[in-house]
Amino acid sequence: MSPPLTAAAQKQVDRRRMRRAVIASGLGIALLWLCFGLQQTFDWTFLTVTPQSPEGLLGLLTAPLLHGSFKHILANSGALFLLGTLSGIVYPKATLRALPLLWLGSGLGAWLLGEPDSHHLGASGIGHGLMFLVFVLGLLRRDRASIAAGMIAFFLYGSMLLTIFPREVGVSWESHLGGALAGILAAFLFRRSDPLPARKKYSWEIEEELERQQAQAGFDTFETRAPDDVPVIWHRDGGTETTGNVLPFKRTGD
Repeated sequence: MSPPLTAAAQKQVDRRRMRRAVIASGLGIALLWLCFGLQQTFDWTFLTVTPQSPEGLLGLLTAPLLHGSFKHILANSGALFLLGTLSGIVYPKATLRALPLLWLGSGLGAWLLGEPDSHHLGASGIGHGLMFLVFVLGLLRRDRASIAAGMIAFFLYGSMLLTIFPREVGVSWESHLGGALAGILAAFLFRRSDPLPARKKYSWEIEEELERQQAQAGFDTFETRAPDDVPVIWHRDGGTETTGNVLPFKRTGD
């Protein structure tokens, strides 16, 4: 086990992790806007998720890259950037491993539950998956960073708990539900992918550890261990055993 980092070294690690998370989220948003620009040049309907249709399975891979309007992509971009950055800072390994599940889960939910002959597109299912991933990981891990990240995600996008159900016409609640379920599954699968941060132990925790160590060593609590070798610091002269002199005790009044 590697020794804990100093405060200065930990700050550098945290800065690098934050920088990577921001860059990765920014590149993902840039890819969405690039695809949105390309959408204006061809008919992209065949790339959407068409429920219960073999041809619509292609949309499992491509639908999150497509958006129906400027308002649609703008709303998804903000949520994906904030949630992606938050998840990438606190759980870089778990987020990377969970992303394929969120991507496919959102499309699979739309393909299984959507109305036939409808078309589902957009990355909002991935956004829901990220929110549920961060929130559930906070409940499972319960360290400071995880709890803080879960509270931030819930504070910003807690309304996603409602949008996984049918509420508004034209909104793919099916992909939201699929992404949310994938996020919960990924949280359980990858909750140990990122090591828990080191924390300062309380005095009572240290005392309990000492007591356990003493019990394993074979002596009771607060009992000092007998030394294995007691050095002799004094020898009698001549090496013979002699008795000492008894001093008389003089009584008062004699």
